[in-house]
Amino acid sequence: MTKMTRRTFGLLSGAATFSLALPTYLRAQDRPKVVVIGGGAGGATAARYIAKDSEGAVDVTLIEANPQYTTCFFSNLYLGGFRSFQSITHSYDVLASNFGISVVTGMADAIDREAREVVMADGSRVPYDRLVVSPGIDLIWDSVPGYSEEAAEIMPHSWKAGPQTRLLKEKLDAIENGQQIVMVAPPNPYRCPPGPYERVSMFAHILSSKGYTDAKIVVLDPKSKFSKQALFQEGWEKHYPGMVEWYGPDVHGGIKGVDPSTGSVETDFDTFKGDLVNVIPAQKAGEIAQKAGLANDTGFCPIDPESMRSTMDENIFVLGDACIAGDMPKSAFSANSQAKVAAMNVRGDLTESKVFPARYANTCWSLIATDDGVKVGAQYAPTEEKIASTTSFISQTGEDSALRKATYEESLGWYAGITSDIFGRQG
Repeated sequence: MTKMTRRTFGLLSGAATFSLALPTYLRAQDRPKVVVIGGGAGGATAARYIAKDSEGAVDVTLIEANPQYTTCFFSNLYLGGFRSFQSITHSYDVLASNFGISVVTGMADAIDREAREVVMADGSRVPYDRLVVSPGIDLIWDSVPGYSEEAAEIMPHSWKAGPQTRLLKEKLDAIENGQQIVMVAPPNPYRCPPGPYERVSMFAHILSSKGYTDAKIVVLDPKSKFSKQALFQEGWEKHYPGMVEWYGPDVHGGIKGVDPSTGSVETDFDTFKGDLVNVIPAQKAGEIAQKAGLANDTGFCPIDPESMRSTMDENIFVLGDACIAGDMPKSAFSANSQAKVAAMNVRGDLTESKVFPARYANTCWSLIATDDGVKVGAQYAPTEEKIASTTSFISQTGEDSALRKATYEESLGWYAGITSDIFGRQG
């Protein structure tokens, strides 16, 4: 398999996009307007590729609530001490200066679909001809009884990167030998399927590196199986023997609730007390997608597999964690891949440039211990019903240490490549 570097990621992930011969530029005042809501792996990529490949023919505005973006992907490596917080935080400066994108720092409160305007929290309105919605996920707080936004300040979820990531790191670093960490894992579907279990690995790495052989990590999972399960469980036994205990629903019988005041999680089987409790609740598409009527009863947004166009509104495209992407997982790589397909179709709508058949890809890397990386991935193509997997691969149990180290190093190249691809080259 091709080694993943910044250069090869750009080549591979760009497979869904093409250099297009555009029609004569429209006068600036007549340029069609594209607004993108959400500055993550989906939204920022879409904004960049629409602006770059239209070569000035399209007026692009990116709306993002935060002035900088902290990636949820690779945030587990920050928890494990392999990355600095600064290294996973990125600005929008290059998108504004090099690509002519108008970056608006503010909260998009609603979408007036009839008027084709985004309504900002301050009451101002941003008109669009095409809208790209990539708001990520919102948490369903009451999916875990007793959990709430207030409880998250005691039992952090850290499933939206930023202050929660720092809070979880502080609590992890305060754990002492003999204490216990309890994780409540999320039900399907959720952002980054291997993510909770990579996080468990990083918890264990920190405890093990301090010599805390009597510390424990208990995982209470509503699912009977999880992504890369054999790989993670092999790694836990190899690197952190006896430290991690994973309980599926057939053992714990159901998660009844949490109590932040006592640091406890109640199940049918027992009540587990944690000196650190990490609760990752169920998820749905970001609130603005819900308010705009772009989601169905699953809580996520149906799209046309050929284009990422919303099935609810032909002028809107929905990307990343918020959409129903068939066999594709909710990951940064997926969102970046989907954004390029959407960007091509937006340009086709507005500049009559050629639209090529959609192609999608994803790879998810996970770090189990120092230099012990694993991965899973696939190529995808649209069908009438969904985005479907066409080929796939996964790391195997029993791989030698050299291959695992190479897989980890490949993930570092990917991170450098995708963040450059999303935000433009920085630094």
